[in-house]
Amino acid sequence: MSELENNTPSYAIIGFGAIGQALAQAFARKGLGVAVATTRAPESFAAEARAIGPKVIATTLAEAVQADILFLAVRFEAHPAVAQALPTWQGKTIVDVTNAYGIPLEQLGGQPSAQVVARAFTGSSLVKGFNHVGAAILGQDPAVQGGRRVVFLASDKDEAAAQIGALAEQLGFSPVQLGGLSEGGRLVQAHGNSWGHLIFKDLVNFK
Repeated sequence: MSELENNTPSYAIIGFGAIGQALAQAFARKGLGVAVATTRAPESFAAEARAIGPKVIATTLAEAVQADILFLAVRFEAHPAVAQALPTWQGKTIVDVTNAYGIPLEQLGGQPSAQVVARAFTGSSLVKGFNHVGAAILGQDPAVQGGRRVVFLASDKDEAAAQIGALAEQLGFSPVQLGGLSEGGRLVQAHGNSWGHLIFKDLVNFK
């Protein structure tokens, strides 16, 4: 029986590069269990996961996608391969942390990149978020001089947006809801050779 089967977390991070590790640090800081997975064998990054925290569990992609809430922290180009891990994503919430910088706009069909990702994860509720700051900032303690670092969220599913907003608060962030993907999603996406207006805006909420 695998470590994940012994202690199945509600959350998983797909991708364990700089952003994936920064997200894992956020979970570890609050003592929350989270699975981390890549297309590689978990043994190849298990030591790095353990170094972040005892509840950061390195596992396989097939096991990680059993979680209820998944953070997609891979290159934008890699999301279709991840989406093939399950025939349907019904009942799952996907937090799209990807950026499509460098991807030709015509390849996105003129749509926000998050809508392209949402179509790939059939049946899921997708929330765009946690992608507007770099890994070095995202990995820091979000408590800043009495305030909380802002994370922007956008979704066409109000329930999912509220769910991830509550999780963001649990992780110590201050969530700001931007509305749907076609409006708010454009503010926090990198696409083509440009950045959304809120990309790299490191804001702190003192309320």
